[in-house]
Amino acid sequence: MEEEFYGAAYKGSKQFSQQQIRTANATGFGAAADDYMERGVDLNEQLIMNKPATFFFRMRGDAMTDAGLNDDDVLIIDRSIKPTSGRIIVAAVDGELLVRRFQQTFNRVTLSPENKKYKPIEIGEYNTYSAWGVVTCVIHVVDPMLQAHLHNRKKDNKSSNW
Repeated sequence: MEEEFYGAAYKGSKQFSQQQIRTANATGFGAAADDYMERGVDLNEQLIMNKPATFFFRMRGDAMTDAGLNDDDVLIIDRSIKPTSGRIIVAAVDGELLVRRFQQTFNRVTLSPENKKYKPIEIGEYNTYSAWGVVTCVIHVVDPMLQAHLHNRKKDNKSSNW
């Protein structure tokens, strides 16, 4: 699994704002967006709980597709959250960073994929293991034009962070 690791969350104020948010009742409730009409939306405020402990990580592979984490998605990871059973984490196992669902029963740790092609990893006494952080959010691009743009940008500039 090839990872792209981006480091700490944006420092300072990086506000992504949309001043002209219109109310849309496609799902039956549009008034919630009205709160942001005046001040815009700050994605850091909405998605990041602990800025110094938050990192971005690009998902590689298909081990977690049934959990909605797809190849090339950007994961938001919080290192200050303690992994508990059922959470999706980034774990360092024998020198490799993996994204898996964490399960702990007494002293036994299991890292489970969300794809039947892969088997769960039982952490044994001979494994080098550390829970690196908890996945709190996933950024999944759905627009084909933006996907193509990001793919081309990544090809043109291998060091691009997005």
